[in-house]
Amino acid sequence: MRGWLERVWFAGGWGGFVLWPLSALFAVIVAVRRFGYRHGWFASLAPGCPVVVVGNLTVGGSGKTPFVAWLANALTDRGLRVGIVSRGYGGTATSPTRVSRDSDPRVVGDEPLLLARRTSARVVVGRDRVLAARSLAGEVDLVLADDGLQHYRLRRNLEIAIVDGRRRFGNGRLLPAGPMREPPSRLASVDFVVVNGADAAPGEIAMHLLPSGVVGLVDGRRTPLADYAGREVHAVAGIGDPARFFATLRSAGVRPVEHPLPDHAPLEASRLTFGDDLPVLMTEKDAVKCDGFRLPRAAYVEVSAQLEPAAGEALVARVLELVSRR
Repeated sequence: MRGWLERVWFAGGWGGFVLWPLSALFAVIVAVRRFGYRHGWFASLAPGCPVVVVGNLTVGGSGKTPFVAWLANALTDRGLRVGIVSRGYGGTATSPTRVSRDSDPRVVGDEPLLLARRTSARVVVGRDRVLAARSLAGEVDLVLADDGLQHYRLRRNLEIAIVDGRRRFGNGRLLPAGPMREPPSRLASVDFVVVNGADAAPGEIAMHLLPSGVVGLVDGRRTPLADYAGREVHAVAGIGDPARFFATLRSAGVRPVEHPLPDHAPLEASRLTFGDDLPVLMTEKDAVKCDGFRLPRAAYVEVSAQLEPAAGEALVARVLELVSRR
């Protein structure tokens, strides 16, 4: 069903017209909810420290997690104590739960575990992100809310929207006829728009995810992705847009045998065994679910966000100003 919907959303088709009445109803719900929070019908709660929300307008992957890692590390390098809160999608944790490098992804989710390993930020997951943020308020200078753009109950001081530069907004329709959680006009009210994987329009910031190495799943040995150029590999991607990962491999001269999986899909060693001697490359988000797998030919491709230097510095400066004002 999800595969059919994504074809409708990003490739067109009659399904969008069939689902239009449901999208119209969803549009009313979205508008009433946003109006209610803006005019005080519903309570928006402050956690006791500044909040920077990072999110997107569409379902599926847009590059939020690498951006949050980049921003958390940039702020830590400037002396701030950074907290990250997340819903922990795919995990079983309900009440606020601290995430460590050794946490179980089945409990805390794969993306929060990745952030705990790639940053020195304090990471907490929980269905109630207000409670999650409040659990950090006494020990951090600010909180980054990963995928929190539509979580209006958490009061925010700054909003950053990440846009998939390759797919943008698909057919532009709201769910379920399209991939939109909110209409594109919502971008006019955020503080920064970051476009992943494409040139930025005026007023936007361009971001690119660049492979920084290939890390062995068993031995942790790092090698350049260029070492795989010209080679055929099994490529496994359980992310919102697997095609992006496969394109990254091809751009480095790698010949991927594609194995796309649903976003946040659980992994077992048997799903990474293909009965031949080809290397297996996966995303880092998938790799955090593979601790203990004895697969010597398996590795993950580590990617890092790179922003336009001047624009990236301006964004960081805006966050620093927000904290200093407090």
